[in-house]
Amino acid sequence: MKLPTFLIIGVQKAGTTSIYGYLTEHPQVYMSPRKETNFFCVDREKKPEENRERKPWMGNKTRIDTWEKYCELFIDVKDEIAVGEASPNYLVRYQISSEMIKNYLPDVKMIAILRNPVDRAYSDYLMHLRDGINAGKLRSLSEQVKFHSETSSTIKKGLYYTPIKHYFDTFGQEKLKIFLYDDLTKDSVKMMQEIYRFIGVDDTFNPDTSKRKQSAAVPKNQTLNNLLQTRNPIRTAISSTLKLAMSLEMRQKLRSGLVNLNSGGKELQPLSSEERQLLTDFYREDILKLQDLIQRDLSSWLIIE
Repeated sequence: MKLPTFLIIGVQKAGTTSIYGYLTEHPQVYMSPRKETNFFCVDREKKPEENRERKPWMGNKTRIDTWEKYCELFIDVKDEIAVGEASPNYLVRYQISSEMIKNYLPDVKMIAILRNPVDRAYSDYLMHLRDGINAGKLRSLSEQVKFHSETSSTIKKGLYYTPIKHYFDTFGQEKLKIFLYDDLTKDSVKMMQEIYRFIGVDDTFNPDTSKRKQSAAVPKNQTLNNLLQTRNPIRTAISSTLKLAMSLEMRQKLRSGLVNLNSGGKELQPLSSEERQLLTDFYREDILKLQDLIQRDLSSWLIIE
């Protein structure tokens, strides 16, 4: 059985879903049928109760929480040259993930796509709004930076320098290829062909990059969105009634359709120039250290438009 020869380790809200799709198109690449297995986010040598942080991917029978389950994801690999999976949390949980990856897949190659941390945080914030995460309690980005920068995952995920340096120190720079989200938006085919070369497959293959897999969406009506996206008595009552006439798949399609109808573009929740300045100032030192580390000009990330 073949196991992954490469991993996409990050970062969230930087086009990893699109890249996962483009990789799946390549005839010489096999991608795990499940994106974001998060297998290496937890110390698998410990018993579940010994892991202090209980996360959604831990202890659930549908989760990939054993080596056997992880290997089963690649049971259908045939003659593909490169085998991969994409779990952006590997960059976030870099200390545990790097150790687990080194233990289980010591020769694996890794790919990280980094995005302007201000734009990444903004996109992450919009996702929380759309999905009803912390509904009614979601703090503005300004509040998160000013008062909760050490605990806000939305803010912390944009601090790239320390995780990237840790992976470089652990595996060597030749094992981790860094790309920028800017590369994806400017010339996605060129970037994908560079990824193909890195993982050792035919780099003349042209993926269909005409459609992006995900884009930021903002609820037109937040109250309606919360009713659709969060567990609440009204949703439970309606769901119980619909169960009598509709299958689970049909109910899910109906809810997704209503969510989409209630969604608009970023203009419904724009990032103010004051917030952008505040976020840029927060990330400035990390950006400057990162550009020296990866030898890429990141000055555009510091420009306030």
